Amino acid sequence: MITVHHLNDSRSQRVLWLLEEMGLPYEVKRYQRDAKTMLAPPALKAVHPLGKSPVLDDGEARIAETGAIIEYLLEAHPGSGLRPAAGTAEGRRFTYWLHYAEGSAMTPLLLKLIFNAIPGRVPFLARGVAKGISKGMNAAMIDPQIAAHTAYWEAELGKSDWFAGDAFSAADIMMSFPVEAAGSRIGYGPDKPKLKAFLQKIHARPAYQRALERGGPYSYA
Repeated sequence: MITVHHLNDSRSQRVLWLLEEMGLPYEVKRYQRDAKTMLAPPALKAVHPLGKSPVLDDGEARIAETGAIIEYLLEAHPGSGLRPAAGTAEGRRFTYWLHYAEGSAMTPLLLKLIFNAIPGRVPFLARGVAKGISKGMNAAMIDPQIAAHTAYWEAELGKSDWFAGDAFSAADIMMSFPVEAAGSRIGYGPDKPKLKAFLQKIHARPAYQRALERGGPYSYA
């Protein structure tokens, strides 16, 4: 039986979604963030030295990192239709988006989350300065980067129905987190119809909905 070590409000939600899309049986072992620090509990360090989620157990195999887990599952259970054929244009796009989602896309989104949290984490007398630093970094560096990435996603979704081509794939599952997170943190205006449509399409997928039922309430903020 596959076991997913699942942390609430984390990227491990995508692993549950993939498993639902593939129709594979699995168990969920839940871990809850600390309500004040929002950090993962120490119990996750018994699973992985970094105490991060997701981690997947499949027999004697233990795999960490969302992209690595997705590649493992697709290789272990071929025929899912969630990966374009290797050597094709779609296959190359699939590989690109699979790695881009965690490589380039998440960096400015993580920085925004951190800098937005700084004013609330410092002593009261220092909050004015902290707010100024946070606002300055967002305006000068972080927000322009997020704007560039979201414009790029919008343009790419104008070329095909999904990120890797005209068929839904696991690349869309990987890209769901940065698209959802950016939408939650900066919002999508009328100039981003493709991204809005992407979110509507994935939210309507039965496997996405089942994964939310298994993983529990979710927040990208």
